[in-house]
Order: sequence, then structure tokens, then C-alpha cells
Amino acid sequence: MPKKEEEDDDDISDIVSDEAEEENEEESNDLNKADIVTKYRTAGTIANEVLAQVIAAIKPGVKVVELCALGDGAVDEAVSKIYNKKPKGDEKKIEKGSAFPTCISVNNCVGHYSPLVTEDKIILEEGDVVKIDLGVHVDGYIAVVAHTAMCGAAAEGRKADVIMAAWDAAELAQRMFKDGATNEEITGMIAKVGESYQCTPVEGVLSHQMKKHVIDANKVIIGKAGADQQVQKCTIEKNDVFAIDIVMSTGDGKPKQSELRTTVHKRNLAEKYSLKMKASRSFFSEVNQRFPTMPFTLRAGDERNWRMGVVECVKHELFTEYPVLLEKEGVFVAQFKFTIAVMPTSGNAIRLTGVPPPECKSELSVQDEALKELLSQSTEKKKKSKPKKKKGGGGDDKEEDKE
Repeated sequence: MPKKEEEDDDDISDIVSDEAEEENEEESNDLNKADIVTKYRTAGTIANEVLAQVIAAIKPGVKVVELCALGDGAVDEAVSKIYNKKPKGDEKKIEKGSAFPTCISVNNCVGHYSPLVTEDKIILEEGDVVKIDLGVHVDGYIAVVAHTAMCGAAAEGRKADVIMAAWDAAELAQRMFKDGATNEEITGMIAKVGESYQCTPVEGVLSHQMKKHVIDANKVIIGKAGADQQVQKCTIEKNDVFAIDIVMSTGDGKPKQSELRTTVHKRNLAEKYSLKMKASRSFFSEVNQRFPTMPFTLRAGDERNWRMGVVECVKHELFTEYPVLLEKEGVFVAQFKFTIAVMPTSGNAIRLTGVPPPECKSELSVQDEALKELLSQSTEKKKKSKPKKKKGGGGDDKEEDKE
């Protein structure tokens, strides 16, 4: 990397969001604060609603880029209707918008396919296995979600196997995610579920802890541990918020980076560089205004200019890339992702994103007895009944266990 030059006062390499640094990290991620939980829930509700819209639009003959544009547009429209008043004592309006651009990855494509309008050639066909991945943030509080749906036909055979493998692993991860659980326990569970369905967890898939403005914080759960792919052991604690990402394959689970253009990027705040090209500086400045901390797609701006401007920025590591990954032809990949948080008072986990289960059945099922027992447990929150008032009571009875 060339020697970094001394920046001028208006050097665009200094245009970064200082908000996350100015706030006290512990306070800004404290789930004891009702307004923080409300923002997470709001982001989660929008993510779920947009996901449902995209799923409903999946049918033979639809272009993938049309679904991506639908998802991104729906997120922008939804967030435009909320938190439009400036908070008291704050000069700025609350930031809100996409936390991860809509990606539509079909069949053997593992993820991150969010093509440019001018380059997309993929048109959905009946029987395609379609993965939808997107995210929303409200004031930096992130909710992400991913789902696998079928195009036209119902899932059968190996398609049903891989979808149910990913679904059951996600359901089990939800039940295991609680104060005191370890990432190693969840990784081990994913391996057992994959084996039951004769499928393989995909290498390189990480479930990240999330914090305000941070989609990939320090704590990590790896989907498939190996000699050359390991993460530091960690324990789930109260106040933790995670994006649980489960990706299963009918192949060997070793995807390769494709030759398709990488369009999804995220600002690398640790790096600075004095850009030389005018197109690069213009691109960098606009991205820092619109996506200072969140992943984005090149489709979100002028495609020609952004396509040119990103090259120098990536070369000097100002951005992190999310390349399009592919399994071998003929392989099917399924994904389910949801956002979950461990509440600080009760230690119970609340799931913030996700839609109803896929409509498919596999001839295979989870074989581990302990996991079967855990899977049979309901995650529905039980409502506590109010005590009945005594006949002729004087109205002094109080409601107990009010939620």
C-alpha cells in the first residue's frame, strides 16, 4: 500500500460517522432501555414485512434484480414513515434505512448476489431454490433476516432435505440461544443436523453479534468448524444481540468466489487513504453520507459512476467486500437467518425476525434424541392468566405477574 498522504481539512477520507465513537458503547447497547428495544423491534417488523413482500413476488419469469429492487424500495418506503421528528435536545433526525441490501441467491449460489440493473441476466424458473437476504436499521439498531422459498413448484427430494436441514438448525439455534450457552455448542448442533439430513453446513458462514451501528461485532458463531476455520470460544450473555445465520448445502459446503461482480460492500472505518481519482472521491463521499457504517449495494447509486469509483477504494482497503459465492452446479443451498436478543432482566431470548416455516417435507429428520426433544419444545411465549376476581369483591384485588 502506498504511503498515506497528509490530508487537507476537506479531505474526503476523513468523512466518517463519529456518532458511534461519541456515544458510550455500553449505554447505547443496553437492552434495559425500552426505546432501544423498541427500535430493534421496529426494524425487525419492517424486515419481516419486506421479506414477505419479496417472497410473494417470487414466480417464474421474474428477474432477480427486480426482486432486489423491490426489497430495497420497500425498506426505504417503510423507514420513511417512522421517527421523522427530531428527538428533544438532538439536532439530527434519527438515521434509518437499509442495514443490508436485498440479495437474491438462486440454487447453488450461496449468497451476496445483488446485481446491477445493467448486468443481471438471471430469470427465475419453476423449481428454483431462492434465498432472500436483507436488513433494516433504526437509529443504528439492526435487524437482519433471510429465508429460502421455492419458485412455483413445491420442494421435493434433495431440495426439501436442504431446506429442512437449514430450518431445523435455525429453530434449534433459537432454542439454544440463552445466557450461558457457548458458540461451540451451537456449532456442534449445526453439524449434527446437517448429518441427519445428509447435508453439509457451508464453510465460512458466521453468525455475528451486533451492536449499534455494528453488523459484525466481536462475538461469532461459526457454522462449520475446521482445521483452517476456527473462531474464539465465546459465551452468550444477557444483552447480546446476534444475527443467527444458518446455511446448508447438498454439496461439500466449500463455495468458491464467482466471477460475478461484487456489488455489496461496507466501509472499513479502520483504513484511511487519500484517493487520487475524482470518481473515487465522489463515490466515497456519497457512500459516507448515505451508508457510513452499513453494507450497501452499488445499485444504490449511479451504477456507472459507482462501478468506477469503488475500484480504487477497494484496492486501498477502504471497503470490505461481500463477494458472490457459488457451490458446484447441480448443488442446492438453503439459508435461514434471524435476529435474536437476550433480555438483561429475564435472560430469555426474543426473536425479532423470521417468517413462518417453509411448506415442504423431507423424508429425513433430526436423529439426535436430545435435539429432537429440544426441537419439540414450543418457542411461543405463554401468556400469564389474570387472577379471577372474587364474587362481590371490593375491587381491591391486584393483577399479578403483569407483563
